[in-house]
Amino acid sequence: MYENKIEEIKGWNWGAFISPVMWGIGNKSYLPLLVLVPFLNIVWIFVCGAKANEWAWKSNNYTDVKTFKAVQATWNRAGLVMFILSMILLILGMVVVIAAAMSANESM
Repeated sequence: MYENKIEEIKGWNWGAFISPVMWGIGNKSYLPLLVLVPFLNIVWIFVCGAKANEWAWKSNNYTDVKTFKAVQATWNRAGLVMFILSMILLILGMVVVIAAAMSANESM
């Protein structure tokens, strides 16, 4: 029965991927804190995104899958919004840098 629930809750978690430290503390799952280890963090954020739901299920006292999914849906929305905003800011920053470089070349 427990394994069936694990299969139900598996999936990508944007909250754990984008903000693993906050997600880990908020879900009483401390494996995501390994992102603080240099060089490991690049790989570990992807592990967090993939395994977060399982870790949260095991470390909390959820009574049913529906409640669990509702809580994690909030983390997913927040993480996805943060990811999209980060990408927009990254692209805008790149456009500004390229425009500044082109402007500097024209004035020479």
